[in-house]
Amino acid sequence: MAQPGNSPVLRPELGPLIADIQSRGLRIERVGETTRVGGAGPSDAGMISIDGVFITAPVGADFVADSPYFLREDSFGELAVFKGDERMAPAEIADRPKFYELSTADGIPYWKIALLHLDSLASTVVQTCAYWDTDDQCKFCGIELSLESGNTIPAKRPEHLAEVAVAAKELDGAVDITLTTGSTYGPDRGALYLGRCAQAMHDASGLPVEAQFEPPDDLDVINQVHDMGISAVGIHVESFDPVTLADIAPPKARTGIEGYFGAWERAVEVFGEGQVSTYVILGMGEDPDLTVEGCKRAIDMGVYPFIVPLRPVPGSLLENLLPPDADYTESIYRRVVPYLVERGIGSWTVSAGCARCQACSGMSLFEQEYIELAPASDNRTRIPVRSVS
Repeated sequence: MAQPGNSPVLRPELGPLIADIQSRGLRIERVGETTRVGGAGPSDAGMISIDGVFITAPVGADFVADSPYFLREDSFGELAVFKGDERMAPAEIADRPKFYELSTADGIPYWKIALLHLDSLASTVVQTCAYWDTDDQCKFCGIELSLESGNTIPAKRPEHLAEVAVAAKELDGAVDITLTTGSTYGPDRGALYLGRCAQAMHDASGLPVEAQFEPPDDLDVINQVHDMGISAVGIHVESFDPVTLADIAPPKARTGIEGYFGAWERAVEVFGEGQVSTYVILGMGEDPDLTVEGCKRAIDMGVYPFIVPLRPVPGSLLENLLPPDADYTESIYRRVVPYLVERGIGSWTVSAGCARCQACSGMSLFEQEYIELAPASDNRTRIPVRSVS
């Protein structure tokens, strides 16, 4: 199977197809072989290619049962995406990584320590969160679900993560590392342990690492994390609408949107423009104008707002909420992406992490429309997008 980053010849109708699949889901017979269930994200993520374009798509949530899209064999015995009886595009399922067959000396399977998300190695280094099962629990999150199911371990040790990073790079061609953590009540919010893990993985494998954590009480923690050899950082506000944020993530609302801007300002000072990102989740009741305004302000600061449609996690507090439709998501992309690219920031500037991978978002697909301002050799798979009136 071709690796992410190869650029196939793309059909004009492929963009609308993929956008609709990421909104409505893809029905797959053997879900467990293709998806990540639970965790901090990407959850319920079927990792496949559609006509050579690598994406993740919902496959396990209840709403997917109503999707018109199926992944099954065609008359030639090849996998393809069907809409009803109509064959839409050839498809492939991401191969099971070779390093999943290995275990540590003390018997922990590598796949319980870190997972391969297409070409990015990812791990939640502490799989518990101080907010879980309290009134403060983030409604979109499923961090402890994979722990409850036995698919991971509560905390990963730096030496084990380093061992897995080397194997993932050598056996499966991993190109970067994405690390996140459940929050703690300590003043660093868990960032320093995350940094220790990232440092061990980078030192062992040489791969660039993105670390994702909440704004620490002491912003000097951001400098300390940077000094551990981390390449990029994700500090995720989730929504620029304060009413929505208070509803879906009370601890983040207490930090406040201005608190996030303060943390980003420090992070850009030490990591540089284009190496700091924030998730912006669409479809949770947010005001679209506040969303665009917040994204543009973040861009002005040098922050990449990584916009994604909500992917309801089965078992989370938002499991019954439907994803936003593709038209709404696209309308936000079209208001933000030109501003982003004009500022000289894009998926090609991010050295590691979710904003580099892009498989859960459509942002890089829209960047191509303004790519005259971007490097011609950024080597990313791009798909055509539909127009919006």
